[in-house]
Amino acid sequence: MLWVKTFHIVLIASWFAGLFYLPRIFVNLAMETEPAATARLLTMARKLFRFMTFIAVPALACGLWLWLVIGIGRGQGWIHAKVGVVVLLLIYHAYCGVLLRTFERGENRRSDKWYRMFNELPVLGMLAAVALVVIKPF
Repeated sequence: MLWVKTFHIVLIASWFAGLFYLPRIFVNLAMETEPAATARLLTMARKLFRFMTFIAVPALACGLWLWLVIGIGRGQGWIHAKVGVVVLLLIYHAYCGVLLRTFERGENRRSDKWYRMFNELPVLGMLAAVALVVIKPF
């Protein structure tokens, strides 16, 4: 079980690195006017999104294993709230893919300020998930 927890923590940290950095690339894309720089940022964003998606799958599998097989949180309300936070983060992840395709088509209409605000949402998700696991408020 400790190995599964270890992998879960490392994989989640890696996934969050992408959730934090990809929207920051979007901030730069929203401000960029140079075609070569835009192309470079799009390449970075595509590679990061692929990595994030690849790493999210085993991260979620480890979390589900801990919950459904090992029984961590079974019968406790905090685990259901945490699963809800994870679902919201998965929606955020998917929406990042939608935004990336918008940039690839050259159809972005949002400002860099909007992306700066959007960039803060996974911080709130991480705070909520960690607080639920550590504090177990219900």
